[in-house]
Order: sequence, then C-alpha cells, then structure tokens
Amino acid sequence: MTSTYTDLPRLMSLMTGDEKHGPAATSTLDALWVLYDRVLRVSPETVDDPGRDRFLLSKGHGPMAYYAVLAAKGFFADALLPGFGSYDSPLGHHPDRVLVPGAEISSGSLGHGLPLGVGTALGLRARGRDGAGGPAVWVLIGDAELDEGSNHEAIAYAGAAGLERLHTLVVDNASATYGWPGGIASRFEAAGWSAATVDGRDHDALYEAFTAPHPGRPRAVVARVEAKGW
Repeated sequence: MTSTYTDLPRLMSLMTGDEKHGPAATSTLDALWVLYDRVLRVSPETVDDPGRDRFLLSKGHGPMAYYAVLAAKGFFADALLPGFGSYDSPLGHHPDRVLVPGAEISSGSLGHGLPLGVGTALGLRARGRDGAGGPAVWVLIGDAELDEGSNHEAIAYAGAAGLERLHTLVVDNASATYGWPGGIASRFEAAGWSAATVDGRDHDALYEAFTAPHPGRPRAVVARVEAKGW
C-alpha cells in the first residue's frame, strides 16, 4: 500500500543517525514527491521495463528524502527505514543501485550524476527510444554540484546534442561556493537548454515546470528552497 505526502514526515522520522545529512535531504523532499507522484512513469512493477522513466539521484549525500519517497510509493517496505545507515541495511548513507529497489545509480560523489544522465539519454537515443513520449531521464543535483567541472561539460554537451529527453532538477539551497550572474537557470540557457526557476516548496509550480514542453532541447528546473542551515 502506498502512502501520501502527509505521511512523509513520519517516514523521515524513522531514519536516525549522526550522518543523516538532514538539511540536504529535506531540501529535496517536495520536488522528489512531485516527480514520483505526478510526473515519473516508473513504479515498483516497472523498475526493469525498458520503457520506464529513469530518475538519477546525483545529490546522494542526503538520501533520506529519496528513501522516504521510495517507501511511500511502495518500492520497499517502511520496515527498512529504521535500519538506515546500519551495517546490515540496504539503505546506506549513499544509495546503492544493487541494494535499493528503484535506484538507477549508486550516488554520493558530487558531480557524477549529470554526466551519467547524459550517457543514459544517449543510450536511449542509440536504441531509438528518444522520441516524443519515450522514456524521460531525470537527474537531481544540488546547487553545490555546479562547483564541479564535470557538470559543466555535461551541460555543454547535452545542449549541443539536443538531448530532449534529458531533464535536470537543481535544488538550490544556497550552498554553492560560486554564484551565477543572472541565476543558475541562465547557465543552462546559455548552453541551449530550456530552463525555469520556481519555488521548491510549491507543488503546482514544480509540476508546471516539470511538464512544460521543450522541443529539441534538454530541460532544467531550478527549485529554490530555504538556505542551508536556516
């Protein structure tokens, strides 16, 4: 049985420990919920379906919200959550694709998720699955990951290659070392992406940004939330 958004605080509270990276996790909670509840075409029954949408959590330092949403959607039982981070739990401090049902990649090293997303989108193109209505690729990154050069290479390549089925969700909690003139969205737009900036706690605004058409271009959505530490 799946849960609702109102059950997420309870699911989050089941995970404890000194290295839970609470602020990093909670900054992503609303955006993750809207994706899994209203946008992504993937379920516990279709995790191996070639036609599924792919979600890649690059911001792997704060997986608590990810685990809570996966549990809420029935990918695994709530009973696994209290063991988060323990020696014999599949729910590590960084997600492991071999151990966590529904996880597409193992993550935690900042800056590697978007390049993997580019590769995934290229793989779908090579299989002829990149047309309208084909599988979508979503990558969630944190604003601090834009300090990593690997992301900028991926941004430049994806725009030039016109990877329309690639989407990047940037959760902006003001933790990046460097700012961007004109905002984060302008960085993507300069590389040929379609981009929008929204309130990362407004579910309707997130949904509209996630589902806006962007023919011939990859899509970036910057979700602004409260600054880290507040």
